[in-house]
Amino acid sequence: MEALFGELDRQEETVVELQRSLTAIPALGPRNGGEGEKDKADYLLSLLKDMSIEDVREFRAPDPDVPCGYRPNIAAVIPGENTDKTLWVISHIDVVPPGDLALWDQDPYTLVQDGDTLIGRGVEDNQQGIVSTLLAARALRDLNLTPKINFGMLFVADEETGSIFGLDYLVREHADLFGPDDLILVPDFGVPSSEMVEVAEKSMFWLKITVEGKQCHASTPHQGVNTLVPTAEFILRIKELENIFDAHNDIYDPPRSTFEPTKKEANVENVNTIPGRDVFYVDSRILPEYSVTEVLDKIRDFGSEIEEKYGVTIQYDPVMQEEAAPSTPVDSEIVRKSIVSIKKVYGNDPRPVGVGGGTVAAFLRRKGFKAVVWATLNHNAHQPNEWASIKNAIGDAKVIADILMS
Repeated sequence: MEALFGELDRQEETVVELQRSLTAIPALGPRNGGEGEKDKADYLLSLLKDMSIEDVREFRAPDPDVPCGYRPNIAAVIPGENTDKTLWVISHIDVVPPGDLALWDQDPYTLVQDGDTLIGRGVEDNQQGIVSTLLAARALRDLNLTPKINFGMLFVADEETGSIFGLDYLVREHADLFGPDDLILVPDFGVPSSEMVEVAEKSMFWLKITVEGKQCHASTPHQGVNTLVPTAEFILRIKELENIFDAHNDIYDPPRSTFEPTKKEANVENVNTIPGRDVFYVDSRILPEYSVTEVLDKIRDFGSEIEEKYGVTIQYDPVMQEEAAPSTPVDSEIVRKSIVSIKKVYGNDPRPVGVGGGTVAAFLRRKGFKAVVWATLNHNAHQPNEWASIKNAIGDAKVIADILMS
């Protein structure tokens, strides 16, 4: 390990050059106004070929909305001493658009280096994961080392717009890629301290609630049905859900289910009109012991009471809904090995955590595969002047290498 870590410590320029090349190849899905990930995938295929990795496969998810007709997913494997088990490190190729160019200090697709900091679209999300994976693979090849288990590198498409043509596609159409004893690491979530190892997710849904009454002049309220008052009461009732679905689990932050009224659409434009229609939204993140259905049923119960009390009608439109996938057990091999290696490399106190929203690991967990989501990240994803750290890329590569060699 000393030789392997020493080799990785000498790869600062390699990190810069890889990030420079990756950043210069925009990989936007068609829903984000791009032509897909083919060019970036072709570049990755050339890098894998240069490392003389023989087991490289490309899984092409058909997509008529991109010029080449498919979205590329790449799997490459370096054989280990035990060829029956693989550590899969899964990174995504696509990025999000740069957004308002006026907020960038430079061209988003031209890498800028400022000491340890690299700036450009995609450098953190998810090119740091790609680079750390490639660094670990290159160090193993250059030192002629064989890992204890297979090293599987998976570079997937379409993470930023739902993974239908990426990891979801692979799990649906090529689940035999993964073995029951494989270890899976997704370097696409983390904190600057490196200490959060994501193993569980809450269920989540976004709900649009429309309250219908009758608009009228404010001087004659008896001629209408004011919807703002029942809407206000409904919003307050939503917060009662926290006392009804009150389970507690310290693995999450916060350690409870959350029910938050959020967006409110405009109703009337002038002060002297009673609104006949009000629309608001609810964002709910629910501990796995409760189902989305039972929460929605309770919200509808509240609504029925409000309809009867105020003489309004209420409509419910789910905007997004996702049941939590089974969690990865905290005593599973991938969790234990990840925590040991993270602590070894970073000298910190890593711990398993749950998060409030879905990650791509959910596709794997629903199929019974054990996965953790971890990296050392500074939360610059999707922001202008997105940046990543050279030392973090190298440190995360050391963690991957340590898991492989332990």
